[in-house]
Amino acid sequence: MANIKVAIIGCGNIGLSLLQGLIKDHSIPAGNITATRRNIQELSHLNEFGIKLTNDNIKAVADSDLIIIAVKPYNIVSIIEEIKDHLDPKRHVLISVTAGVTISQIQDVVGISLPIFRAMPNISASVGKSVSCICHNGAEPIVVDSVKYLFDSMGTTMTIDEELMQSATILGACGIAYVLRFIRAMIQGGIQIGFDAKTASAIVNQTVKGAAELLIERQEHPEYEIDKVTTPKGCTIVGLNEMEHNGFSSSLIKGIVASFDKIEK
Repeated sequence: MANIKVAIIGCGNIGLSLLQGLIKDHSIPAGNITATRRNIQELSHLNEFGIKLTNDNIKAVADSDLIIIAVKPYNIVSIIEEIKDHLDPKRHVLISVTAGVTISQIQDVVGISLPIFRAMPNISASVGKSVSCICHNGAEPIVVDSVKYLFDSMGTTMTIDEELMQSATILGACGIAYVLRFIRAMIQGGIQIGFDAKTASAIVNQTVKGAAELLIERQEHPEYEIDKVTTPKGCTIVGLNEMEHNGFSSSLIKGIVASFDKIEK
């Protein structure tokens, strides 16, 4: 698997996050990674890592086995049109991390039969902590293993039905922003009750990390762990109830559904 050659076409925010995750993990040698961007100078700070940097998408395809398309939805057709005559169905695997574009739509543009995946990671791939949901068009198990190996190097990977990819986008990718906004609010509250910003940030960040690790390791429902810190007449239950009176859970759920409705349109 370590001999896989990877191209990331379109190193904007998500493409750069994937690239940084690959650099951090070392599972795939830097010399096996090619990254493209129209203005390649914006990636010049990565030269020291030994990655191949280019604005030539066709060259990137020629040097790679797994090709990640990480461009905006309005650019994906033109990018695929550019590279499709250089795709080898016996070698190449096409992976789109572009939201809202289906495998069948990509297949129609490609025009030849080859393994096509959709993947939805998030920006925490840059620190090796992404959750990446993937689906594919009936790829062989060895190909699926290669793609999972790629995304496992940046966090965890799960295979889902394509019909859930929009939901995965909201919960996993947009979800990072929801969690960060929650963290910001906790920090602001910490400052109001007496901490300086740096100390409040340190406490909140570790608290959120601890809460997530608790659920991941113990596989319990959040309410089970909440019950451990909500003693009768205690300060925790008073705070939780005040938040719920002001729509904490309902506003979060409404926000998730609103984002989903937007992407569905």
